[in-house]
Amino acid sequence: MSDHTEAKQVAETAVAATAEASWMQTRAILRMIFIVLAVIAGLWILRAITGVILLIVLAVFFAYLIAPLVEFVHRPFNVRGRERLMPRVAAIAIVYVVLFGSLGLVIYFLLPQLGTQITEFANQAPAYFTSARARTEGLKDFYARYQIPATAREAINKNITHAIETVGAYTTEGLGSFFIASLSYVPWLVLIPILAFFLLKDVDSFRRSALQMLPRGRWRWRGDEFFQDVNSTLAAYIRAQLMACLLIGIICSIAFFLMGVPYSLVLGILAGLFEFIPLVGPLTLAIIATLIASFYSLNLVLGVLLFLAILRIVEDYVIYPRLIGQGIHLHPLAVILAVLAGAELGGVAGIFLAIPVIAIATVSYRHWLEHKGSEGLADLFKPAEETTAAAAAVAPAASEKGAPPASLPSQPDHPTTSTTPEEMVRARPDLASGELKLERTD
Repeated sequence: MSDHTEAKQVAETAVAATAEASWMQTRAILRMIFIVLAVIAGLWILRAITGVILLIVLAVFFAYLIAPLVEFVHRPFNVRGRERLMPRVAAIAIVYVVLFGSLGLVIYFLLPQLGTQITEFANQAPAYFTSARARTEGLKDFYARYQIPATAREAINKNITHAIETVGAYTTEGLGSFFIASLSYVPWLVLIPILAFFLLKDVDSFRRSALQMLPRGRWRWRGDEFFQDVNSTLAAYIRAQLMACLLIGIICSIAFFLMGVPYSLVLGILAGLFEFIPLVGPLTLAIIATLIASFYSLNLVLGVLLFLAILRIVEDYVIYPRLIGQGIHLHPLAVILAVLAGAELGGVAGIFLAIPVIAIATVSYRHWLEHKGSEGLADLFKPAEETTAAAAAVAPAASEKGAPPASLPSQPDHPTTSTTPEEMVRARPDLASGELKLERTD
């Protein structure tokens, strides 16, 4: 009788384990479907409001750039008894005045030379294309030397002339369209500093409000860790990008001047600005610089191409990794795929946002693995029979001791999971209570 009862208990335990394993697998599949649908819906919403998101991202970008300056001004007064001498708003205002004042002085001294080069280029552009068309006449010696038939000569001349005229028309039209389109973004020059001002002023309030939406204790602990990692990642990317743009702009201006390339200052500024756009920006600069050099000599074209190739290798594999440091790690293939996907989803804005989005997604995935482990993915892909067999194997031992069925071994918990509430309260009382007092990390 006891054997029959024991067998019945084992069978019931196996059935319960099978049902539990099936439910866990179904829940993992439903969770994955929900995540995919949420991502699709999010991408659709992002594409619909790309312009607004780009404005906000640029404001965040600008805020990250000047945040170290604000902290430098505010830190000496950020002690008890001195807060009234230098409020954070006053520190931000001082940084704004110094920054925009310095920018105004730079523009004042460089604008005349820059305007002269731009005007000269615009006036000489038709002459450049006329000269290039006249150079096709120099092909006569080539035709005579190799005895090319007359019909082939006419076809070659016609195609070259058509190509030159097409390039000239597209260049003129493209510059005009770019100038007209740029006028619509002039209000952004005012909106971006205003939005950045409020972000810098109320950064602690935003962060505190976000954490207060999470349950007290461990969830706030994890949320605080996640926000700090995202903050450090974005800060590392943005500041490294700015330094790379400044270095590339200065190096290109000096190199083009020494090589004798016309409009070296304009090309240097374009090099710095285009560096913000991954892959597409440097390629655009190379095309523009090569076209300008081609109006003078073949040796100058080769020199420009060689210089840009060496600069790209040094920048990608020496300068940029050193600037990034430990803040963000992305494989070059991941960068290329992210930029291509961003171009398909959001055009120029998508290209600009691709790398930051991938960086945040990487941080999110790393935190998910640290806190949740790989058990969620394992349950999704593990066959139900394997789970059932493992549960049935441990069922007899559990039934003999009168204990509930044992579960399968799981991944070791994250430190925040194994930390006791008392330890969390001692380490971070602000995260365990409702009174959040967060220190700012830039």
